[in-house]
Amino acid sequence: MPHLNGNGNAPSAPAAKMSHLPSEPEFEQAYKELASTLEDSTLFRDHPEFRTALQVSAVPERVIQFRVVWEDDRGNLQVNRGYRVQFNSALGPYKGGLRFHPSVNLSILKFLGFEQIFKNALTGLNMGGGKGGADFDPKGKSDGEIRRFCQAFMRELSKHIGADTDVPAGDIGVSGREIGFMYGAYRQARNRWEGVLTGKGLSWGGSLIRPEATGYGLIYYVQHMLEYAGRGGFGGKKVAISGSGNVAQYAALKCIELGALVISLSDSRGALVAAGPETFTAEHVEKIAELKVRRRALSDFRDHGGRYEYIEGARPWVHVGNVHVALPCATQNEVSREEAEALVSAGALVVAEGSNMGCTQDAIDLFEAQRRKKGGEAIWYAPGKAANCGGVAVSGLEMAQNSQRLSWTSEEVDEKLKGIMKKAFTNGLETAKKYVEAKDGELPSLVAGSNIAGFVKVAEAMHDQGDWWA
Repeated sequence: MPHLNGNGNAPSAPAAKMSHLPSEPEFEQAYKELASTLEDSTLFRDHPEFRTALQVSAVPERVIQFRVVWEDDRGNLQVNRGYRVQFNSALGPYKGGLRFHPSVNLSILKFLGFEQIFKNALTGLNMGGGKGGADFDPKGKSDGEIRRFCQAFMRELSKHIGADTDVPAGDIGVSGREIGFMYGAYRQARNRWEGVLTGKGLSWGGSLIRPEATGYGLIYYVQHMLEYAGRGGFGGKKVAISGSGNVAQYAALKCIELGALVISLSDSRGALVAAGPETFTAEHVEKIAELKVRRRALSDFRDHGGRYEYIEGARPWVHVGNVHVALPCATQNEVSREEAEALVSAGALVVAEGSNMGCTQDAIDLFEAQRRKKGGEAIWYAPGKAANCGGVAVSGLEMAQNSQRLSWTSEEVDEKLKGIMKKAFTNGLETAKKYVEAKDGELPSLVAGSNIAGFVKVAEAMHDQGDWWA
């Protein structure tokens, strides 16, 4: 595998052990995860010219960094760092969320933007890949402080985005409230009403099903996994979910609707796990959603009569007991190798990422080793770039509605979402069969198939447009 330096370059000649550029661990992990599956397949053997495409695609087309100066409620000046990584526009306008969180830095945004390129390609829609945000923490801030920050952030970002250039969306720390403040600031700064942000309010250009889309899409994808592997549907299956934000909430609600038994949710402070045979109800998930709107911790949910156990500082995976489906829906690297071993021992049939890069590389390696070893009885892993692409897919549908000045019904959007998730699953499955050698009875590698399918689509578009040549 080529050495990857801090700027994302993957030179063909051996590189020095130490780069003059800073290490970017999250981005390097995302790059290596993609590159290793390409290397382990027959793709480079059949198409060696694609090595050049990988080298070029690992470098963003543009990285924008700026300061955000705003005033808190006490009249004090505050300053944060704002970013937009415009990674690849070969398939369409840059598309990807904005994250407001103290941990935000270029490494995290480049990892997210790199993943976004290939995730968007798997939707089949005309969207490039990008990501952005700021090291601003909305927790504990008043509405006025958040409004002033969003307006200051958008004053600079507005110079670099547009409906046919770059269309951001929400992510961690950026909900409908923040999208509204930023959209108003963009409209005032640019004197344009256009579909420049997705996740908008329904009365001013938003799409039905957009809040639900990532969680619903994840469950639609897993349904195809279960059916292909001959493991039935969700009815009666125990489902462990991490996170308690938008993705986790709607994944849980869709699971409950389909007859599954949801046994966990979590947040950054701890996990809430079913203490006995009684599992999460839709009513309790909705109460947790109300807590999260008020930016309260999961530990504040106590109105359940001892039905759940709160485990402080824990993730759910080693505490849920026997489980059929595991859905990491919180943040990156939330399933370690040890936790992956616990899921295998617990009899899990499927692990599918609702979060981006939810599993560490060691965990993925374990799942893939089990897949090769146990054939049709193995645990089956699906990467986020495929399993959670439903959110950005409906963002793409929101863009289409904005372009046409139309609004589709929730049923229309949901049917389109189901079709997109089926295509994403089938594309990854068939590509794995084509490029990844497997024994009889072995489940195809969805991580390799999805990586290769997304990469080839982007690489071919880049080649057609002269971004690389060989």
